[in-house]
Amino acid sequence: MTHPSIHIQIAPTAVPSTPSWLGEVAVLAHVFNQFGLQKAIEERVRFARARMGDYEVIDFVVMLIGYAVSGERTLQAFSERLLPFAEPFMALFGRANLPHPNLPHPATLSRFLAALDQAPVEALRTLFQKDLVARSAFASPPGGVWDRQGQHWTVVDVDGTKQAARQRALPQTPELPAPHRRFDQVCAPAYLGRKRGEVARTRTTILQAHTHQWLGTFGGAGNGDYRGELRRARAVIESYASALSLPLSHVLTRLDGLYGNAAPLADLLASGGPGVIVRGKDYHLLDLPAVSARLQLPPDQQTRHPESGTSRALYDCPHIALTPTGPVVRMLVAARQVADASPSIGTLRNGTVYEQFFTTVAPNAFTPADVLDLYLHRGSFETVLADEDQEQDPDRWVSHTPCGQEFWQIIAQWIWNLRLEFGQHLSATSMRLTDFAYSQIGEPVQAGEPVQADEPVQAGEPVQAGELVQAGEPVQAGEPVQADEPVQADEPVSYGPPQWARRSYTKGFAGADFSLQADGTLLCPADHPLYPQERRPERAGSLRVLYAARIVHCRACPLRAQCQENGTTTIKPRRVSAVFWPLASTASPPDKLAADESLPSRLVLWGDWERCHLRRRWVHLLHTQTVLFAFGPVPHVEGVQVPQQEMQTRAQRAHWRLSWKERLARNARPLTAPPLEVTLHGLPVTFAQVFRFDVVTAA
Repeated sequence: MTHPSIHIQIAPTAVPSTPSWLGEVAVLAHVFNQFGLQKAIEERVRFARARMGDYEVIDFVVMLIGYAVSGERTLQAFSERLLPFAEPFMALFGRANLPHPNLPHPATLSRFLAALDQAPVEALRTLFQKDLVARSAFASPPGGVWDRQGQHWTVVDVDGTKQAARQRALPQTPELPAPHRRFDQVCAPAYLGRKRGEVARTRTTILQAHTHQWLGTFGGAGNGDYRGELRRARAVIESYASALSLPLSHVLTRLDGLYGNAAPLADLLASGGPGVIVRGKDYHLLDLPAVSARLQLPPDQQTRHPESGTSRALYDCPHIALTPTGPVVRMLVAARQVADASPSIGTLRNGTVYEQFFTTVAPNAFTPADVLDLYLHRGSFETVLADEDQEQDPDRWVSHTPCGQEFWQIIAQWIWNLRLEFGQHLSATSMRLTDFAYSQIGEPVQAGEPVQADEPVQAGEPVQAGELVQAGEPVQAGEPVQADEPVQADEPVSYGPPQWARRSYTKGFAGADFSLQADGTLLCPADHPLYPQERRPERAGSLRVLYAARIVHCRACPLRAQCQENGTTTIKPRRVSAVFWPLASTASPPDKLAADESLPSRLVLWGDWERCHLRRRWVHLLHTQTVLFAFGPVPHVEGVQVPQQEMQTRAQRAHWRLSWKERLARNARPLTAPPLEVTLHGLPVTFAQVFRFDVVTAA
């Protein structure tokens, strides 16, 4: 029983509560209007189709903005929650014609996304990328890492994330028609990892690692086109660096092992591309004479991870050509002892696991331990993806078409970046500087100290790649190598053009008919690639590379009878070998630094901003403060008469016959509509001044 002074009563009239996220939508609408973003979307993101009613692209963009901010799980739930506030919501963006303002129905929005083509998606992506650099809420440059020579670098992460979809097992018999799958266009069978499902879609994302702003997203069915998406990511990075006047050579791109071989790295590094740190997967490079000889010497550094306790011996191998034609990179080999017979990362040789890392940074800028720490720091990218999944979940299925899904994901990334900008202006924080040295550096191994190995190698016994020997002990590996003498193992080796075998007696395609590509592959006369499978050192320093096609290409090839001696009877793909002869090298010895190089002398410093605080404080404030919506009286303008509806021709009744201006005007809010006043509580005056809000004066 309540206290006598308390009276509780019920009113049968329904009065829905204001959604907590509607205030944030009001801020976004104001910013989009003040900085010309809404007008740019109306003028540049254009798409016309039937069955869109009176709605235009901007109406659907407004709905997706509200959906991204709301956090509602489905479009249907978002539409139901917003329906009582349809008029003020659409009025914030100057939309919804009177006297019956309506929201686009979720089914109408779904049909719009399903019909989208690539042109409006790319137009929206361009506006998103321009807005990213139009205003700077952070310092200039926006964070970075300073190497041991004091030079500044900007780190950008490129990686993919997957979204799996479940599909029922359906019977397939001659009596039944072929099943229709909703995800056929947007998904395909793929590697799923720990995700549950039968098909998946891969989304390649680009993140500025210091401000945690998204630079772009590119999606694809199944495992996606990772090389094509990497080339598009490079174009985005070039545009971002140019807009901020950053030298492209000092933009450091971090990649995982998916990109750790010659073909994608050749795409990224071609024509003066950005720098790179990537985990390698071309373990046959360990058999190169330069690398094998380097592994017999003491490591450059010994590191120990402070949390996992993993110890690694780091070997620095500069000027390693991934293919005879390049690219040339600096390769780090990390060796560690393990008891597991099948390590998940690296290759196991004689009880030692070898990991590869490729980079383009100079040894005097980042030591081997610095490069390892920079790569392992990629783990922070996974936390950003986890935050994005928790706060916005852009990978949820909004559309079952590639363009519709990507249209939604661009808007979601745009909202993420704006929240970071709003949070920085709400509670400005300065850039954090951190000593980036993370791994514990052990004592360097001296030339006279024995290097631990699982099995000692006797003098006069040929040395295999991956085996360690005792320093100071002569090793017969073609030539005797003394541990106390400098070994010219790091000197780059340049090769001439490939030498092909003579045409066979069958008069089929010879090796010279296969053109060598910039990424190290061959292109056959039928325009199918041949990939390098084996590299064998031969006499006089020459190198034989064996290329092989894929059997799925050869089986259906119309030129197979002319290409392979046994025609269609063989079960093997076409193979081609080429011999590369070394050219005279003029490189300086690796144990002497160039004149413009110096030894590392400074700390590696990492500058960034807090990842979560800015966004979450902004969202918490807007979702807990009062937002007031008040419609004023209908303005009366003398001398202005509401024009009568003009008679339309049959051609004008078809939506595509209307001009773009006429299409936008159909659902625009008229000038005679009652004015809407929105009051947002809790935001400071400095925030209002930056984004040109009016401030309520105290009575």
